[in-house]
Amino acid sequence: MPHVIVKLAAGKSDAQKELTAAIVRETAGILDYGVDAVSVSLEELTATDWFEQVYEPDIRGKWSTLTKQPGYEPPLPFADRKD
Repeated sequence: MPHVIVKLAAGKSDAQKELTAAIVRETAGILDYGVDAVSVSLEELTATDWFEQVYEPDIRGKWSTLTKQPGYEPPLPFADRKD
């Protein structure tokens, strides 16, 4: 019984939140489960929360050597980026 957690920027429309239905359908199909066996939660985060709860833990967990490189500066949270 898989549970999928989707963390995304706050302020998504109801139409965009239909992503959960697509994830349920695809997960159930790929794993050969009924759709009732799959659950999905959406966690809407602010830019600060994203950086603190998603980006920083990932960097510390998987890419800790990157942050130790001379001159390394973490990227700006998504709300502050220009790209």
